[in-house]
Amino acid sequence: MTDRSMMNGTTGNAADVIIVGGGLMGASAAFFLRKRGRSVILLERGLVGQQASGTNFGNVRRQGRYLTQLPLAHRSREIWRRLPELIGEDCEFVPSGHLRVCFTQEQAGRLEKYAHDAKAYGLALEIVSANALRNRFPYVGHEAIAGSYAPLDGHANPRLTAPAFGRAARREGARVEENADVLSIGKVGEDFHVETRDRGTFRAPTILVTAGAWAGAMSSRFGEPVPLVARGPQMGVTEPLPYRIAPVLGVSSPLDLETVYLRQVTRGNIVFGGGNRGPVDLEACRAYVDPENTLNQMPQLRRLLPGIAAVRIIRVWSGVESYLPDNLPIMGPSEKVPGLFYAFGFCGEGFQVGPAVGDVLAELIDTGRTSLSIDVYRIGRFAQQKAA
Repeated sequence: MTDRSMMNGTTGNAADVIIVGGGLMGASAAFFLRKRGRSVILLERGLVGQQASGTNFGNVRRQGRYLTQLPLAHRSREIWRRLPELIGEDCEFVPSGHLRVCFTQEQAGRLEKYAHDAKAYGLALEIVSANALRNRFPYVGHEAIAGSYAPLDGHANPRLTAPAFGRAARREGARVEENADVLSIGKVGEDFHVETRDRGTFRAPTILVTAGAWAGAMSSRFGEPVPLVARGPQMGVTEPLPYRIAPVLGVSSPLDLETVYLRQVTRGNIVFGGGNRGPVDLEACRAYVDPENTLNQMPQLRRLLPGIAAVRIIRVWSGVESYLPDNLPIMGPSEKVPGLFYAFGFCGEGFQVGPAVGDVLAELIDTGRTSLSIDVYRIGRFAQQKAA
């Protein structure tokens, strides 16, 4: 294996791998590639972790994921546990538990079925009856008739995590270029040439696109269009309160999604989100809060946590996330261009799996295979659907 960082120097514009997009997937991939000895240039249009990776809720949960995604989530959970030894920071990860509650018998049945099915995938969940909810989690609203508890899930600070991986990648020898706006990507001979605004042109035989909502335009240029949609989650945070709520709380809907969710950080603030997603402007790199959605969140939050009724909200925000119609991401090699890899479209659920995505893609790029199957995430599934 040739390490082009040693051959060309750490300030050169050539490397083994160029990563386009400095969110959690891109930053963690840069870190794990360097741990494997590959030279890396990470190009980020703004600041590392500035977009979806830094504006999401911060859920580090396996509960509620598609069963086929649990192996990836398990691998990521182990990385979350080892963050201090791996990157020197814990990113405020707290294995506080994750409790999903429901208000109907139908949804209680869904929670029980999911818990039964998840056991075969190595996820142990505890179904909690209404009486046990009152005793163990007395702050939960009395309308809740059951809950599903994942004791080893938790939450972390999204504003800290991707930047921490970026710093760790830089310490390992990766070249991390922020404010590097990519203008074009082309393949010339064996190398990809990535032209940037004001930073020159970079070269590598391998390129990994982790550009979130902007990645669809890039894959289209290589003949692999996907039905990617950009949306903005609706988040808010309250004034600080005495710390009391340990687990992340969520409400399951008939579609097995969490209609609202909240967590309390140790400083006392309650972070919350849910409901409809707001508008996004990809050209301006901005997502916008819909005030109507914030108002609609309030009765649902009060139903889940009655004590929140008299608490003041001090800030609301959104971020640019990307969604696909089957609610599964794209992750793996291009099916048309050798040396091109993708990881994007995580449908608002990428934060927990982000570290493992970087680890798995680094393994794939370095060895040509993965110890964990990622076939379900292949980009070609959309071409097959269109042909059918």
